[in-house]
Amino acid sequence: MGAIPVSVIVTTKNEERRIGACLAALRRFDDVWVVDSHSADRTGVIARRAGARVVNFRWNGAYPKKRQWCLDHLDLRYERVFFVDADEHVPAALIDEIAGLDWRAAGYFVSGRYEFQGRCLRYGLRNNKLALFDRRRAAFPVVDDLDLPGMGEIEGHYQPVLTGGDAPGRLRTPLIHRAYDDAAGWAARHARYARWEAGMEAKKAWPADPSRCRQWLKLLFRALPLRAAAAFAHCYIFRMGFLDGLAGYRFACSRARYYRMIAAAGKAPGPAAAR
Repeated sequence: MGAIPVSVIVTTKNEERRIGACLAALRRFDDVWVVDSHSADRTGVIARRAGARVVNFRWNGAYPKKRQWCLDHLDLRYERVFFVDADEHVPAALIDEIAGLDWRAAGYFVSGRYEFQGRCLRYGLRNNKLALFDRRRAAFPVVDDLDLPGMGEIEGHYQPVLTGGDAPGRLRTPLIHRAYDDAAGWAARHARYARWEAGMEAKKAWPADPSRCRQWLKLLFRALPLRAAAAFAHCYIFRMGFLDGLAGYRFACSRARYYRMIAAAGKAPGPAAAR
């Protein structure tokens, strides 16, 4: 089996606890990069020892943000790119699927199964990211969020745009998203995300999703008056999170709590509520 001709990019900051396991799963790829935001820990040292090419990134406060900067400035070996987060584990079956891909589409959605409070959930919400694409046919959009708190150097919760109106494909095998360290870390991270999302909604700055169906569903969801309750019902009932037992219930509660945080951030004074 030859090395997979795809350039993998892992964006990091202070990820020494997770970067080793993340990179260990990516050994079959021929070109692996870690783009690190001047971590104060041993992230870069561990990444170099694992064989990754490490580049330091310092954001200048403008666009392009970090992921698009990678596409524009890294001397990538391949045009096909796979973005992976340090808190994600790419299983062997997903790597096999990427190795055998026919690349009929310009980009592919990759779903993520959540690992929450030490348990990998089989049901409930899955995140979906257009994380695998041909960089000649995709770019991250520029949105009006530079004055908003919460995201800073990294692109937020939106997808890259495929050129020429190409429809994205979808891979079957999910990766594992290790989204939960502890309650305090979860709360702090999602408080940042909530402030940014509230500001994006106040400005109506969301870019269109590359999937028309997903775009329609997002518009519908953002218009709902009781989004926290809807998020819980979607995760726990519609997506059968109840089959994951107590962990599924707690995860659905965390989704509801997040949307309550967004609603509260939208009512607070400051940039998120300025418009």
